[in-house]
Amino acid sequence: IDWVMVDFGMDLAAAIIMFEKPMGIWAILEEESLFPKATDKSFEEKLKASLGKLPVFLKPQSKTDKNAHFAISHYAGIVSYNVTGWLEKNKDPVNDSVVEILKSTSSVPLLVHLWRDHPGQPTTAPKDDGKKKKKGGGKTVSSYFKGQLDDLMTTLYKTEPHFIRCVVPNTHKQPGGVESGLVMHQYQCNGVLAGIAICRAGFPNKLPYPEFKARYNIIAARAVAKAKNDKAAAGAVMDVVKLDKEKFRLGHTKIFFRAGILGFMEEVREDKIGSVLSWLQAGARGKASRMQFKKLQDQKLALYSLQRTIRNYMMAKTWPWMTIWLAIKPNLKCTQFSKYKKEFEDKIALAEANIDQAFAAREKVQAVHDNLASQKNDITLALQSGGSAVQDIIDKTVRIEGMAADVKKELDDVNKRIASEKEQKSALEQQMAKTNSAVSQLEQEVGTLEGTLGSAEQDRADKDEQIVTLKQEIEHQSEMIVKLGKEKRSCGDSKQKTEEDIQSAEDKCNHLSRVKGKLEQSLDEAEDALERERKVKGDVEKSKRKIEGDLKMTQEAANDLERVKAELNQSLARKEKECSALSAKIEDEASLGSKYAKQMKELHARVEELEEETAIERNSRSKAEKSRTMLKKDIEDIASRLDEAGSNTATQVELNKKREAELARIRGELDELNISQEGTLAALRMKHNKNMGELGEQIDNLNASKMKSEKDKAGLERDLADARSGLEDAVKAKAEFDKQSKLLHGSIVDGNTRLDEMARGLNEAESSQKRMDVENQDLNRQIEELENATALTGKAKSSLNTQLEDMKALADSEAKDRAALLTKFKMLSTDLENLREKIENENIRKSDAMKTLSKAQAEIQLWRSRFETEGMGRVEELEAGRSKLQSRIVEAEETVDSLQTKIANVEKSKARLAADLDEMAMEYERVHAATLITEKRSKNFEKVQGEWQAKANDIFEEIQASQNEGRNFSSELFRLRAAHDEAIEQLDIVKRENKNLADEIRDLLDQLGDGGRSIHDLDKQRRHLEQEKEELQAALEEAESTLEQEENKVLRAQLELSQVRQDVDRKVVEKEEEFNNTRKNHSRAMESVGASLEAEQRSKGEALRIKKKLEGDINELEIGLDSANKANAEGLKAIKRYQGQLRETIQAYEDAARARQQVTEQVGIADRKASALSGEMEESRALLDSAERSNRQLVADIADSRNAVSEMQSINSRDQATKRNLEGSIHTIQAEIDGMLHAAKNAEEKSKKAM
Repeated sequence: IDWVMVDFGMDLAAAIIMFEKPMGIWAILEEESLFPKATDKSFEEKLKASLGKLPVFLKPQSKTDKNAHFAISHYAGIVSYNVTGWLEKNKDPVNDSVVEILKSTSSVPLLVHLWRDHPGQPTTAPKDDGKKKKKGGGKTVSSYFKGQLDDLMTTLYKTEPHFIRCVVPNTHKQPGGVESGLVMHQYQCNGVLAGIAICRAGFPNKLPYPEFKARYNIIAARAVAKAKNDKAAAGAVMDVVKLDKEKFRLGHTKIFFRAGILGFMEEVREDKIGSVLSWLQAGARGKASRMQFKKLQDQKLALYSLQRTIRNYMMAKTWPWMTIWLAIKPNLKCTQFSKYKKEFEDKIALAEANIDQAFAAREKVQAVHDNLASQKNDITLALQSGGSAVQDIIDKTVRIEGMAADVKKELDDVNKRIASEKEQKSALEQQMAKTNSAVSQLEQEVGTLEGTLGSAEQDRADKDEQIVTLKQEIEHQSEMIVKLGKEKRSCGDSKQKTEEDIQSAEDKCNHLSRVKGKLEQSLDEAEDALERERKVKGDVEKSKRKIEGDLKMTQEAANDLERVKAELNQSLARKEKECSALSAKIEDEASLGSKYAKQMKELHARVEELEEETAIERNSRSKAEKSRTMLKKDIEDIASRLDEAGSNTATQVELNKKREAELARIRGELDELNISQEGTLAALRMKHNKNMGELGEQIDNLNASKMKSEKDKAGLERDLADARSGLEDAVKAKAEFDKQSKLLHGSIVDGNTRLDEMARGLNEAESSQKRMDVENQDLNRQIEELENATALTGKAKSSLNTQLEDMKALADSEAKDRAALLTKFKMLSTDLENLREKIENENIRKSDAMKTLSKAQAEIQLWRSRFETEGMGRVEELEAGRSKLQSRIVEAEETVDSLQTKIANVEKSKARLAADLDEMAMEYERVHAATLITEKRSKNFEKVQGEWQAKANDIFEEIQASQNEGRNFSSELFRLRAAHDEAIEQLDIVKRENKNLADEIRDLLDQLGDGGRSIHDLDKQRRHLEQEKEELQAALEEAESTLEQEENKVLRAQLELSQVRQDVDRKVVEKEEEFNNTRKNHSRAMESVGASLEAEQRSKGEALRIKKKLEGDINELEIGLDSANKANAEGLKAIKRYQGQLRETIQAYEDAARARQQVTEQVGIADRKASALSGEMEESRALLDSAERSNRQLVADIADSRNAVSEMQSINSRDQATKRNLEGSIHTIQAEIDGMLHAAKNAEEKSKKAM
């Protein structure tokens, strides 16, 4: 925030120190309260003796308290104090034990209510921690108050308040009385208003991203859902709101708003909530209305159907076929469907109630029948096969011998395969030896690379330190550039104001230059006065310079003599006197400026008066012209009437008298008009002469101010030249930065190529890892197939036994229907009795069959023992061959594991190299970001330069436009003067015409006198004239009608005149307001010019100092840049060296990867062969289902394979974890890069705004 430090002129530290220092007011009050003989007088004397010399401790003022003993100058104003009774009040604090007694033992509720906020004394004594504590008996009111104040300050220091200020509402200690001026003065003094202004200039309101997202998520719900993080969500919400970028900022953890923007955001949120609620209400209302409409529609359709059925019934009522149907319907069975249905339902219910018993009885009988049938079949088979049992056993032995021969053939095939696998194993061992030697070479190379990497890291650390120092220097440079830009803007603004003032003065001079010729004498006198004023001004400037020199001397003396307090006070007094003299002189100069401003205002007022007078003259001139035309018309009418009428009749004489009276009245009006016009002309001439004299004086004053402004302009031009030289230096620095950026760009291109190569290597490693994953999945699948095969062999016996029973049950369930059961229910009851008789007979037969069964079982056991002794030996031989094969498979798996461990080590070394590469890329990106920042700063500087050039061109165009306006104003003045001269000439012409008209009227009167003498002649002509009289009366009536028309025209003209006057008055008022505004702006501009001149003088000194400092900084930067260029060249050489080493390691890694692929392919072939052998073994297991040993061996094999798979999975999980860690580190590095880029962008935006 650009803010100028405000010095309020009042410091509250002095009063606070006087209160809180060791011998301050509080300490003296405590000390006096402890002495029994102390009085208010002794307390007052002690205060005055110890604090009387302080500037804050003053004499009492009689305005507020006449009996006051002393006064203290607080920051809010001077307060008088009366110390009577202070010691007594301080010695009488409220005792905690007394308050506790009043609260606990009092029966009066009012007393308890009065002490409700007081904590009182605790009932249990606090535990002592071994430290001595002060007793509470000697407490005073001031110490209690000080303790409360300390507690308040500790709580305030723990928080972060904006403003904490105590305000005195009035100076008379009246409750409820507020003096607005006093309160406003305190707010201005303590800086609250300035702080509020600073807050409003910045971003006073802020919200963390989670709170902002939780509250304003509704404004852009879809965009927030798509956002990656809370910051992006906040940016999406602000994009939807379409707020100006200057009114908010997105920070790292919070969003910042300018003053009043949070209220706007709340309004947007309320609007959004209102729209959502209205949408919900609309949906609910639409649903309700649709339901109501559906209900009404259904009712309408029901009414239609009711009407239709009623109509059909009424039509069918008288139809004969309908009557026949109604008569037949009761006798039809179809109409009695419900009755028959009920009967059948009752029967079904009875059958369902008895069916369970029937089923139970049937099952018992069926079980007995099945047992008997099986016994019968066994007996018949035993009887039939008694002679051929020996032949069956011989056939079984022949079959077993054939199976043994097949197993021998399979064993020979397996042995052949084992021999081929041994050869393959030896080839694999040779390849493993080769890979081991390659891995040892790679480890040696990795060791050398690690050493080079350590040296490179040291170089990188040194370069990081150099980059940090360079960045600090660049930041310092940017700050200095920002300061210079601000100073340049202030200089440009002041220059623009001065140029505007100069332009206005030049316009006025051009406007009044035409009058200069007439006022040469006054100009000579004014020049003499100007020379005197210049002498006075030179003296004033000399004294001002002397005073400035004295000020500098006194400041130096003050800096040298800070330790000596007495001398400092004396020098301060001297400085205050000199400052007062300076301020008096400055006030005199300000009064002169105000006088000049007043004169300018008076000039503008006089010009306005002249314009008003010219307008009045124009109006009077138009009135005179109108009256002249009217008079001419009247005179012509009168002359025509006189010519026509003659002078013979008495009526004519009366008319002549009336006309003479009218002529006399018109003459009087003309004379009055002439006199008034001559008076106004004389007054106008006097005013004009006075105004011209005053204008001459003002021209002299303006010339003097013009000379001053020209001097200021010359100073500003010098400052402009200095700024241009600084600009040229900056352009040179920019060219150097461009060279460095080109070099860095080349290094960036090299780094990108390296990064591409590393990315290719990473892709190859990922593809190999995917292949390993596929092989692992194949192994897992084979193991799962083995497990399934073993499970199937175990379940085969039970499934075969259960299949027969299931088939029987299914056949029975399908053959038995519900209807058949109901029909056979009675038949089964009759069969039961017959079966009981048969069961008794079958029991007798069963006892005979059991004897024959026992004999057959004994023979079966004999044959089984022979089979176990002869056939199981061959099975054991097969199992031994199988165990050998499995041991070979285990050895092959161990070799695969060792190869995988070596590959993992190689991948680790590759990951280290990738991490080093990423670090180098980070360094490159940092350097690239620094170059981009420098380029953007140079572009911003060029933009600022272009803006200043455009401003200068605009100012030049404004100057030309104002000169043209001045010329136009001078031409208008000449035109007004010509119009004034024409008006005077027309007035002279009117006077001459009036004289001519008066002469004509006299001649007419003479003719009338001659007509009275010739009355006799007129009598003769009377008759003739009577006829003419009638004609004249008709003509008079026509003339009266024309007169009325003319009067109407006159009235219309008067109305138009009044409207024109109103328009003119309104325009005059608007012009006056515009002139007042311009006058005020001019006065403000004059004041700002004075202030800007002083600020320019100060800023010029500061700019020279900053320029020297900048030159030194530039030299240091050049030295640092040279060293950085050298270090950069060394770094580029080291990078090239590392690139060569990286290429070699990548080639070695590719060779190892190829060897690894070959090994994995061979292992896959061996796995396939092993899987084929395991398939054959499974076939042999299927033939030897009853062998339990083979089952146990299979379980052991499965456990081993599971262990191997788990080991493979653990290795894969480790590899995947390392891969995830690497990806996470890459993501974190990318996030850090994005954050740094974002910070760089923010810094660039801030620098743009600062520029």
